[in-house]
Amino acid sequence: MTVETASLGPDHTISRILKGGWQLAGDHGAVDPARAIAAMDAFVDAGITAFDCADIYTGVEEMIGAFLADRRARGAPTDHIRIHTKFVPDLDTLATIDRAGVRAIITRSLTRLRQERLDLVQFHWWSYDSPRWVEVAQMLAELQREGLIRHLGATNFNPEATLAMVDAGVALRSMQVQYSLLDRRPAGRMAEVAATTGMQFLCYGSLAGGFLSKAWLGAPEPREISNRSQVKYKLVIDDIGGWGWFQALLRVLDTIAAKHGVSIANVATRWVLDRPYVAGAIVGARHEDHLADTLGAFNLTFDAMDRMAIEAVLAESRAIAGEVYDAERDRTGRHGRIMKYSLNADPNAAVG
Repeated sequence: MTVETASLGPDHTISRILKGGWQLAGDHGAVDPARAIAAMDAFVDAGITAFDCADIYTGVEEMIGAFLADRRARGAPTDHIRIHTKFVPDLDTLATIDRAGVRAIITRSLTRLRQERLDLVQFHWWSYDSPRWVEVAQMLAELQREGLIRHLGATNFNPEATLAMVDAGVALRSMQVQYSLLDRRPAGRMAEVAATTGMQFLCYGSLAGGFLSKAWLGAPEPREISNRSQVKYKLVIDDIGGWGWFQALLRVLDTIAAKHGVSIANVATRWVLDRPYVAGAIVGARHEDHLADTLGAFNLTFDAMDRMAIEAVLAESRAIAGEVYDAERDRTGRHGRIMKYSLNADPNAAVG
């Protein structure tokens, strides 16, 4: 088995499956930092050398920084490891954040990650009602020219907002988007933007918070969900076809998985990796328990019958309204109401 790689630039090669950091932020239960840090070595040894985190993921930048420091102390190589973080100013600061504020957040990430330069900073902006995202993106570009940031990307912008930054001279290597068999919005106009700009997709939600797995095949529709990620993706399931349609999708995926000797999760991940302009899929994992299964996506090649079966069930679903992340930006809507908008102001999210 060979771990596939992609290039986001001449000096930035990543594994096409990235280890996500969100599940280490505490929203999915207690986290053992020592065990989480040790697991990072297992991922790197297996060839998963790209990590995704964010300034708002409580404690995650610090854990990755400790992991890198430990490897350096042992004389283990780190030059091939790529750390992607995010710059996420809080909703109530969008109208006022200035160069000093931008620099402070980037400097904090450098300190937490124990790096002299951030490999990739992915810019997120909560509301287009505050029309300063181009101006703030240019502030990040200034820090890039200064040498504090290697590459810039963005997260959850729609096509118009993305092009506004590109037209203003901000070179975006990547756009992190929610992309899965359940949410295919990036295949629309955002794919056209990628085609014209050279930007590539880094995809989260490819397993829909674990819904796209054998565990949910034949399961009754959940009525109460405590896992916030699954609350989010259950809304998507409801929007595009409901539980009955979702079970039909899982049955198709299970048939394909059995045919190739892989898991439903592998089939779902492979489908995303095969989409145009996708550089990688971010898979959430606290520890190494599911590492071997995660790698199974690299052992799978769809044949024509597989693709036809998947497309047939997808053709029976509805589309989520709007472009990438538009539904989530409506803070009064069912998708936007579950978001947390001020995590950088949370003292627990600003450790260090």
